[in-house]
Amino acid sequence: MSNPSPSPPRVGVGAFITRRPGQLLLVKRLRAPEAGCWGLPGGKVDFGERLVETVAREILEEVGVVIAVGALICIVDQIDLEAGTHWVAPTYRASLIEGEPVNREPQALEAIGWFGRNDLPSPLTLSARRALEVLGDAAWI
Repeated sequence: MSNPSPSPPRVGVGAFITRRPGQLLLVKRLRAPEAGCWGLPGGKVDFGERLVETVAREILEEVGVVIAVGALICIVDQIDLEAGTHWVAPTYRASLIEGEPVNREPQALEAIGWFGRNDLPSPLTLSARRALEVLGDAAWI
């Protein structure tokens, strides 16, 4: 079988949201790319929207919380040659300002949860793994 025609690269942002004591908010994806994996909440950038605006909007839409968007952690190229897709995924540190996360997009997310360093679920998305690698011990502060 031949590979599908590649689509133009798309941009999808993610938020690395932690709360004390050392817990990271993760969502389990139902849709491609990386369906079945646990990753950082986030979503697609709309035309004319700044990346930090997208992060705040998508987190509110997806898990119902208000965040303060912090520093850029990393940018990941999530390329699936077989599927013909390429996502560019900037990932930002974020602080929880208001609300308690709930799954507001059950058609896209199987589950959400807070996880500590020693109880991370598997498998993790490429962006989540890369952000954890870049932050190292600072991820849990």
